Amino acid sequence: MNIPGKLYLIPSVLAEGTAHKVITPQVKDVISHTKYYLVENLRTARRYISSLKLGIEIEKLDLQILDKNTGNQELQQLMKPLFEGKDIGIISEAGCPGIADPGAVAVAFAHQKGIQAVPLSGPSSIFLALMGSGFSGQSFTFHGYLPIDKKELVQSIHSLENASKKDRSTQIFMETPFRNQKMLESLLQNLHPETLLCIAKNITATDEMIQTKRVQDWKRNPPDLHKIPTVFLLSAS
Repeated sequence: MNIPGKLYLIPSVLAEGTAHKVITPQVKDVISHTKYYLVENLRTARRYISSLKLGIEIEKLDLQILDKNTGNQELQQLMKPLFEGKDIGIISEAGCPGIADPGAVAVAFAHQKGIQAVPLSGPSSIFLALMGSGFSGQSFTFHGYLPIDKKELVQSIHSLENASKKDRSTQIFMETPFRNQKMLESLLQNLHPETLLCIAKNITATDEMIQTKRVQDWKRNPPDLHKIPTVFLLSAS
């Protein structure tokens, strides 16, 4: 009977050209010895592995898609190499797999089957934004993506603001890059003028900005966030 392989949670870069700064030797070592991968995006994963310049022949790697549409039966097939003693790496489209990422279902499966899941250190836009915001790291909630429907979005914004005020907590969320400007407009229109809003854009890139201001101050000079990866944090406490 084979000793099962390990499931490695492999961080990827948040911004292109930053691997030399944010990817650890441990991550590179694991990638050097791993042939099987579950990835959110094939093109992004290939480009990322290639950018590490580890001498790996990308075409010889076995990369399979794991995304929000992956069903339970398909997942079981994807995890088969583990039971043959082979390691599998999970790579998110950006940042750490398992955090706001479909890789979490593979980790849950691994726990059910007694497979070791090994998280590796790397950049997470959520935690880097929280660290740089000046907001409470003792009590915080990450909400992922807020509703697209305008009425539901406004209700959600008010709900997050009230929760922050009541619990003295930090509320964290994001939006797809092409809708970021609309999100900012909705926040500035619907949050209390004194509420603190942190905008964390292009984290780890050369033009990174992590800045906290009152909503009324952001209104005077709102940044351009169109198509720029951004994390939003608010504190009304």
